[in-house]
Amino acid sequence: MTETARTVQQTARPHGFPTPAHFAVTEHDLPTPAPGTALLENLYWSVDPYHREMMDDVPGGFDLNAPLEGRSIGRVIDSRTPAYREGDLVLHRHGWRTHATVTPAESRKLPHFDGVPLSTHLSLLGGTGLTAYVGLTRIARLQPSDDLFVTGAAGGVGTATARFARLLGAGRLVGSAGSPAKVAHLLGSVGYDAAFDYHDGPAAELLAAAAPDGVDLVIDNVGGEQLAAAIASLREFGRIVRIGTISQYNTPEAPAPRIHYPDIVEKSLRMEGFLVSNYREVQEELYEFAVPHLQSGALTADETVVDGFDNLVPAFLGMLRGENTGKIIIRDPAAAR
Repeated sequence: MTETARTVQQTARPHGFPTPAHFAVTEHDLPTPAPGTALLENLYWSVDPYHREMMDDVPGGFDLNAPLEGRSIGRVIDSRTPAYREGDLVLHRHGWRTHATVTPAESRKLPHFDGVPLSTHLSLLGGTGLTAYVGLTRIARLQPSDDLFVTGAAGGVGTATARFARLLGAGRLVGSAGSPAKVAHLLGSVGYDAAFDYHDGPAAELLAAAAPDGVDLVIDNVGGEQLAAAIASLREFGRIVRIGTISQYNTPEAPAPRIHYPDIVEKSLRMEGFLVSNYREVQEELYEFAVPHLQSGALTADETVVDGFDNLVPAFLGMLRGENTGKIIIRDPAAAR
């Protein structure tokens, strides 16, 4: 077992798009677990769009020159708590590091599901999938045959939303993405009925062409111009689920979209955001829903897997540039053996 550990730290606040210069990798002695904790060797790491927002000087954001936080899967290599045994696989939020010490209260042992890859616990069965599932079932209260528009449809939440919505009986699925290749993936693999590259013109025109009769529900990961177009496309009693504002994380001073606010009143629309951390009690329901479909092959996890802890920062920056399709996950091949 290695005697050293490494962590990724943020060294400066970015103004606009972050670069590798905003991060540093530090090396230190392997932590010794205190009574009531367990030492984990991390196997998989998640990087997510919200991490960019946490890099700014905001409440609850990342501290400078301190280990960053993010979802990770680790294997117990030294336990000082009866809750965990060596070899247990544990989900926790002390990511961006090769090793972590955790308490049972801030982590949970992962169940084993035959035929389901471990990485799925960071995609369809993790926070990404739980966000999509809660958005559809709790916030939007999806009804059979509802027509959906999903912004950022080729990302982790966007692909999970479409796959879950189809299994839940949704009607027509329309999505936006950032490249022709991603549009092709949405149409050919994920199950979208129509999709467009938002670089091809004004979002309102592209959405009107893809959904000429409008939609009942919008799952918005992007904000900005696409959110304004989505509101205009909604039918009476439509719902908007706000999950993220990817379009503005690196351009906080961008002008606000020109939303036609009378639409919200005249069409009796409802818009609601949420934090998935407030819905942890839905996790078991997600397992019950998704695992049988994963095992049967009716449900597929869209993942971009990047090997090596040293590629964690490049993978994060690549995600912000839209280089991934589905959920991006970093894997340590040596630790996973």
